[in-house]
Amino acid sequence: QVQFVESGGGLVQPGGSLRLSCAASGFTFSSYSMVWYRKAPGKERELVAGITAVSRSTKYADSVKGRFTISRINTKNTVYLQMNSLKSEDTAVYYCNAGAIGYRARYDDWGKGTQVTVSS
Repeated sequence: QVQFVESGGGLVQPGGSLRLSCAASGFTFSSYSMVWYRKAPGKERELVAGITAVSRSTKYADSVKGRFTISRINTKNTVYLQMNSLKSEDTAVYYCNAGAIGYRARYDDWGKGTQVTVSS
C-alpha cells in the first residue's frame, strides 16, 4: 500500500523559511521521481517541484523558482522541500507523491498533506 506522510508545515511570516519532509512507503522509492504539489483554497492542486530518481534533475513552478529547493535521500525514502522567502501566495496544503511522465502524480492515493500558512 502506497503511503505518503508529509510534515514540517506551520505558520510563518512573509520572508520566512520552512522545510517540508515527506516519508514515502509502499513502492521502490529510489526508482521513481518524486513531486511536491500544493492546493490553496479555491484553487486546483498544482505542481510545485519535482526531482528525478537517479540524475536528481529538478523542475520548479515558475512561481517558486529561486526560492524553493527540492531534494531527496533515497536511503531514507524521504523527499524534502526547502522553502525560503515565503510569500502569502505560498499558503496552501502541500502534498508529495511519486512522479509520472511530465511530473504528474503517479498514484491516486495522497497523504494528508501539511499546511503552510504565510501571514504576518
